Amino acid sequence: METSNTSLLSILTYFILLLVIQRVESAWINHDVYLKCLQCQNSNSISKVAYTPKNSSFSSIFLSSEQNLRPASTSALKPTLILAPFHESHIQAAIYCAKKPGIQIRVRSGGHDYEGLSCTSPSNHPFVIVDLRNLSSISIDAESSTAWIQGGATLGELYHKIAENSKTLAFVAGVCPTVGVGGHFSGGGYGMMSRKFGLAVDHIIDAKIIDVNGRILDRQSMGKDLFWAIRGGGGGTFGIIIAWKVNLLPVPEIVTVFNLTKTSEQNATQLLHKWQYIDPNLLIRPIISNVNSSQNGKITLQATFNSLFLGGVEELLSVMNRSFPELGLVKEDCTEMSWIESILFFAGIATSESADVLLSRTPLGRAYFKGKSDFVKQPISENGLQGIWERMLEEADGLVELEFSPCGGRLSEISEYGTPFPHRAGNIYMLHYAAAWGSNSETEEKLTWIRRLYSYMASYVSSCPREAYVNYRDLDLGVNNDGNHPSYKVATIWGTKYFKNNFERLVHVKTKVDPSNFFRNEQSIPPLSSW
Repeated sequence: METSNTSLLSILTYFILLLVIQRVESAWINHDVYLKCLQCQNSNSISKVAYTPKNSSFSSIFLSSEQNLRPASTSALKPTLILAPFHESHIQAAIYCAKKPGIQIRVRSGGHDYEGLSCTSPSNHPFVIVDLRNLSSISIDAESSTAWIQGGATLGELYHKIAENSKTLAFVAGVCPTVGVGGHFSGGGYGMMSRKFGLAVDHIIDAKIIDVNGRILDRQSMGKDLFWAIRGGGGGTFGIIIAWKVNLLPVPEIVTVFNLTKTSEQNATQLLHKWQYIDPNLLIRPIISNVNSSQNGKITLQATFNSLFLGGVEELLSVMNRSFPELGLVKEDCTEMSWIESILFFAGIATSESADVLLSRTPLGRAYFKGKSDFVKQPISENGLQGIWERMLEEADGLVELEFSPCGGRLSEISEYGTPFPHRAGNIYMLHYAAAWGSNSETEEKLTWIRRLYSYMASYVSSCPREAYVNYRDLDLGVNNDGNHPSYKVATIWGTKYFKNNFERLVHVKTKVDPSNFFRNEQSIPPLSSW
């Protein structure tokens, strides 16, 4: 019996090894066919923008903008080629040449996809990366308060360019300067001014996209449905967006920020409970995190309340005394500065630094990381908040955070059908769960912890569906079945969590513009095969 089991194991091992070899050989065949096709399409310039595993710089290009080390560590297959185009024609060639050999295209703007779908293939399907880093120009028209931004620009580059041209113009988007505009805008774009101005997508007035047929379309030629879909429907689904036009937003020359930390001994739980009821026009973002106590070396928790106020400190204190006096904010806790200095402040960069630091595309830090999200519609009780503290104290090693991002204000005034981002009226705040660690050997332990906290929160957050933010991509919510024709029913499991009732309209747009499902990943919108 033991001999029989050993023989069976040997046979299974042989077939598994054979499948792996076939997959690798197939990838290299596709790679050779793809590269030859690119050379035929752009013989004079393709060598300057194409990187194969044979290039000495391939690995550095591949890892250069990846902040999260976890996806690449679990993906067996690396890209067969990385294309860093300088011109739209390079992208058109990339699309044309990928069709015949059946190679998937992954588009990378800044490399911050939470599950690494812009640079890996969890399903191990041969793929190439179209890295937009060289398409990063930004044109500001201060007179009309508009900007054209290429899809490969980072948020830091955008903020820097705006500040170069005006002291009283800004844009609403995220706090991390190395995040790419292309992916961020495609999913919504929440930021520290979202209660005042809404999301980034609420201010997009035009775009240029290269579709599955290689056509370059603007707002007029793409039609209202596709223009609606790309403003929050997630990246990697409808085409490759090469540029966005946005309305810039007015800000005063002086804004005020604060970053006030409270521990459980300083009534942090009670303060967080009260925070849920404050004026919806006041944006204060609490973050619960674990820290090592300097006194006894034990892990403790703290709640940090940070805020960006569009005005001076005296005006802020007046508003705080009316809306949230329990926090005990005083003038010494606040700092007046310019809007561009506030960008440095919330990125964790000293405001004494030159704003030129925002031009760096190098991630501020690299770690193994997992994120998840929720939306809260009813205030969580003090007992419920205490349960969060207890579960976060269970994680002694690594960094864990729970971020409370306020909804309300302008964010909630826009219809949930106005863009694919549906999390509008009725939400008090968005939760962002984050765990970071330093070694791949810790991955399973950390994933278990964050999933356990997420499970605990089920009774306190939205339900039917349990909503999530697509820019905090989470493959735990579900993935498409592999192949060119993923199941609509399977995709609905994760799709309605991100997009609620807008998911169906996104599917219809996808069916119309990309019926063969050329642009796809593990969580891309599927077409209806019956169309």
